[in-house]
Amino acid sequence: MTHGDIAVLLATAADEVTIGPAPCQAVVRGGRRRRARRWVTAAAAALVAAGSTGTLALAGAGGDGAERVAPAATRPPVGDERHLYAPRSSDLARGTDHGRTWKVVVSVWGAPRDRTEARHQLDAMAGAGFGNPGVEPPTAAGLVGRSAYFVRLTVDGRTSTKVRGVFDRRGTLSGRQVWSAALPLEIRRTTPRGSGERLVIGRVSPTAQEVTCTWDDSTTTTAYRPAPGTGIVGDFEDLIRPADGSPSDWFVCLGPEGRTFRAAAVTK
Repeated sequence: MTHGDIAVLLATAADEVTIGPAPCQAVVRGGRRRRARRWVTAAAAALVAAGSTGTLALAGAGGDGAERVAPAATRPPVGDERHLYAPRSSDLARGTDHGRTWKVVVSVWGAPRDRTEARHQLDAMAGAGFGNPGVEPPTAAGLVGRSAYFVRLTVDGRTSTKVRGVFDRRGTLSGRQVWSAALPLEIRRTTPRGSGERLVIGRVSPTAQEVTCTWDDSTTTTAYRPAPGTGIVGDFEDLIRPADGSPSDWFVCLGPEGRTFRAAAVTK
């Protein structure tokens, strides 16, 4: 076959092929669909990002732009706040006797919630020079749920614990109930009991208004409540006073020289 024959065949084949119009519209529509899909995808991504940002902003700030902080969980009071390891102390009486200054102070320790707190409290009491409050049983178990008190007498700078104990779980004194202890106005332990016990320290209910102390010669001394708002300055005795941490109120009576205590009663 010559080159001329080949040319004739190609021309014949070309004549038999029908060429249609170019698919311009289809190409355009396909391009639009692809652009639309890309736009939807981009918009969705933008919405997700915006939604996340909005959520974080709401969590961090309110409508006024102020930062919102989640409230902290309520924290139970620690030992110091409940006065487990350091007591609250209150002066019950102060005075001067034959040139000697004296005072009576009650110190109240908070009630432990369990034996661990009670053991730590006993260690703190010993370290502070108070010793055991005389609880029964004389172990940490006897202190759980009970606040302890120590009444100390100071004369001319020398201090001694004279009364100690725990408040009963059943509650405070009520009505005309009274508890009292008598002792000499001395620090020396050699003073015979029953001889010159003219300093009386006691507890009464918060409603008691007057306590009468009777001495061995039938004379009496009256302890009363000071008027509300009365400031106490300098020496004071023969008063009924509250004490920090104590469910009962306290009173102190000082008898005449040479007298010995006989009885105490709530008379109002």
